[in-house]
Amino acid sequence: MIHHERPRSPSAALRATLPGLLIVAAIAAAAIVLDRLPGLASSGIGALTVAIALGMLAAHLVPASVHARAGDGAAFAQRTLLRAGVALYGLRLTWHDVAACGVRGFAADVTMIALVLATAWWVGTRWLKLDRDTALLVGMGSAVCGAAAVMATEPVLRAPPHKVAIAVATVTVFGSCAVFLYPALYPLLGFDPQQYGMFVGSTVHEVAQVVAAGKAVSAAAGDEAVIVKLLRVALLAPLLVLLARHRPDGTATQGRRTPPVPGFVLGFVALVVVHSLGLLPAGLEAALLQLDALLLALAMAALGWSARLSMLRAAGPRPLLLGAILFAVLGVGGYAVNRALALLA
Repeated sequence: MIHHERPRSPSAALRATLPGLLIVAAIAAAAIVLDRLPGLASSGIGALTVAIALGMLAAHLVPASVHARAGDGAAFAQRTLLRAGVALYGLRLTWHDVAACGVRGFAADVTMIALVLATAWWVGTRWLKLDRDTALLVGMGSAVCGAAAVMATEPVLRAPPHKVAIAVATVTVFGSCAVFLYPALYPLLGFDPQQYGMFVGSTVHEVAQVVAAGKAVSAAAGDEAVIVKLLRVALLAPLLVLLARHRPDGTATQGRRTPPVPGFVLGFVALVVVHSLGLLPAGLEAALLQLDALLLALAMAALGWSARLSMLRAAGPRPLLLGAILFAVLGVGGYAVNRALALLA
């Protein structure tokens, strides 16, 4: 018998969400304060990266029961608040900024998605002997947009929950590594901030991780990274259509509607247009940008809170090895692709 969980009342949902929100708010506030200290402020690390690091530290210091109780609030910050923050990020950009990286950004995204998915399928099923669902879920999460891509792919593949959890854990672990590794490597890459931003946007897993890794270098790098990443996120819809029509077991999924472009991507585009046309009063726009910075800090704290080492044990060695190989493909292959595009520009 299938038991359907009753929807929670608004008050029950608030009680479940509030503890986690308070925790990530405290972590985000600490990150903002630390970022203003003279030594850290001059390092260029940025409040978003500090929020992720503090979130990871706090997650390993609290008892498992506290971490579990904060799960709903952290998930709300990592998903809903992040999407609102990314949409509001559009107020930092103009249509000229988006158009300037359009063709090259799209080329980098398509190339990396194709390379990562081909590697995930070949290495995952042929070498590591993973089942097709796990290989594709890890591949989609690495190639497109992390856990969101995994969750969007699950109903198309009809994958069981434990395989979804494994894929989410894998892409979360390696995407979190990129947040710290990419900015550290920036002086060695030979990219200017815009080129680095394109590299980050076309290779890092989650939207939140892209924002942190880009802005850790400069505001210009962060802007470019977000634009390229959102182009990549928009490609999730046609990928799911292809996957639904040509399932790996040889069957086609009939009657599925075309997955829409995520709403926060449309919101981002709309606010880029609003900012480009100067439709908002300066005071209101400044207030919304402050709100955006707060929402992104909350989302980063929640992202760090969710990245516990226990996820490594839960995923197991073979999916983690596939995630590590795809992480290397994203880094090394992405560097080569973006270097070639920079030379052609």
